[in-house]
Amino acid sequence: MAGMFAVSRQRFEELVAQALDEIPGELADLMENVAVLVEDEGDSPDIWGLYDGVPLTDRGGYGEGEMVLPDRIFIYRLPICEGCESEAEVVQEVRVTVIHEVAHHFGFEDDRLDELGWA
Repeated sequence: MAGMFAVSRQRFEELVAQALDEIPGELADLMENVAVLVEDEGDSPDIWGLYDGVPLTDRGGYGEGEMVLPDRIFIYRLPICEGCESEAEVVQEVRVTVIHEVAHHFGFEDDRLDELGWA
């Protein structure tokens, strides 16, 4: 993929929300204390999304009885748009990126996501 298909921030946020809505309810219910944020770009132009938190598989007593900052999932608008030539490609890449980062929240590593086609 090479190109640039500009999508407004508002439209991009709608695409992220649509991708989140596609997560099955039983999994979405487990995503407690997770903030999904749209940013124009991260620290590297090669990164389309980032999970910042403690995966559910590593938590133990995480957050029990105390205030804990939410895990964060960042979805980066400009790198995704720069890698796409159409809105259909942006929609697909947003979906893949959201699912990829949500999977990290559930403890999936990059190598397993690659095997499953979600890298």
